[in-house]
Amino acid sequence: MLTGTAPSTQLVRRVNASAMLKAMRGAGIVTGTELMAATGLSRATVISICDELVHLGWLQELENQRGAGDYVKGRPARRFVFDDGAASVLGIDIGANKITTIVADMAGKPLSRVTMPFRTYNVSAGERADVLDRIAADALDRAGVPAASVLAVSVGVAAPVGRNGEVLTVQEFWKSFDVSRIVSERHGWRVLLENDANLAALAERWQGAAQGVDNLVVMLAGDRLGSGVLESGRLLHGQLGGFGELGYLNNVDGVGDTYGIAHYAALWGREIMESHPDSKLRVLCGGDPAALTAEMVFKAAADGDTAAGEALNRLAHRMARAIGSISTLVNPELVVIAGAVAASAELLIPAITRQLLDFTFTPPRLATSALGDGVVSLGAIRHALDYVEEHALDLSPATLRKGAGAS
Repeated sequence: MLTGTAPSTQLVRRVNASAMLKAMRGAGIVTGTELMAATGLSRATVISICDELVHLGWLQELENQRGAGDYVKGRPARRFVFDDGAASVLGIDIGANKITTIVADMAGKPLSRVTMPFRTYNVSAGERADVLDRIAADALDRAGVPAASVLAVSVGVAAPVGRNGEVLTVQEFWKSFDVSRIVSERHGWRVLLENDANLAALAERWQGAAQGVDNLVVMLAGDRLGSGVLESGRLLHGQLGGFGELGYLNNVDGVGDTYGIAHYAALWGREIMESHPDSKLRVLCGGDPAALTAEMVFKAAADGDTAAGEALNRLAHRMARAIGSISTLVNPELVVIAGAVAASAELLIPAITRQLLDFTFTPPRLATSALGDGVVSLGAIRHALDYVEEHALDLSPATLRKGAGAS
């Protein structure tokens, strides 16, 4: 009758410890009574888990002071504080042309951010790993924390990722570059691999335009379109990890592929230049169509250039079809356009919103991200912190500090 009791008890304890850490992060000094109110746990459970978390190095217990905290029969309450500096996590975004790394403390506060150019092709796996090493070492040095303090590293990649952390793609780049294994072997860090759009969704709900939104789609919309989907606050992966992949857009009329806003703004801007020689676009790119960028097209349209406006109207129609299709499938409350193009894409929102009812009976609210091109690496920080919270009883910052001191 008792078979499975111990594992079940340990699972409950893990869940309770995670709830405690969530309640304590950023809350300052708290008492057992306050933790009971925040988590719904009994006093005995709260105090027992606090003692364990103090032993592991997650919490600090403060000395009792007369007049501080609440009292039980004249005895001052025990007071605890979450140790933000107990350890650190890394969030890494491996993009098409660069790598961005953020180092953060246990409260999720970024301590440093480093971006380095990165050529994805015609570079050996060893050279790629060396670049990762350099950027991680630089970020840790700027943050002023030792490599031994890292409890988890989350890496975002522009490819579908399976539930077990494997990249589900036939691209030669990922076949030859097992980033999770390489980083883990070189540093001993726990490495978590995730799709970049999924991480962007975590970032937006954590610190971006989607705070408090449980049903959400975040679209990375730069050179390519990708999406991360949250339903009832839970990131969806599907059977193999491909939930939110937008390859089906190849078969959607008026869309036809997964190229993004930046790609088509520049492409259609060049086409417009040919038929409108007096357009401001020609001035912005110095008369060289190859030098025209998406940002130039958005700038010209914002300045009232009619030709550039035509290109953006065409782009808004395309995005309305793409957003309408995914909204019909998953019915989100909000769709956030994210990535480096997000600030410019604000110009598209009114036109997309007007057209959405033509393509879905359940149009969502639309917003653009304010998190910039760091949205994926920031989401990777949230992803790493979620892992640490879930496994807090298996991880010991106190042991990390002793090991660092011994070295």
